[in-house]
Amino acid sequence: MGEESQIITKLKGHIEHIISCYEGALFEKSELEKKLSEAQNDLEKYKTRVKELEDKLEKRQLTTAFEASSQDMKEARQRIAKIVREIDKCISLLNN
Repeated sequence: MGEESQIITKLKGHIEHIISCYEGALFEKSELEKKLSEAQNDLEKYKTRVKELEDKLEKRQLTTAFEASSQDMKEARQRIAKIVREIDKCISLLNN
């Protein structure tokens, strides 16, 4: 009986150790799942923020493009006005 009781005691110890490891693994799994969930939430927030910034950049680029076009239009009008003045001078010289 003594030998059987030692074997049973060892088995109980092994089983308790296995149960302890299992519970530790469950706790670690739970913690990792929480971290994963937080990381996924953060990722979604960052994706949203990146999209917002990309939209803002696109709007800024469009605004800048229109501003450049506006400046180009002003320069073009000035050139046309200068050409018209020169043509008027030529016409007046021809009339004299």
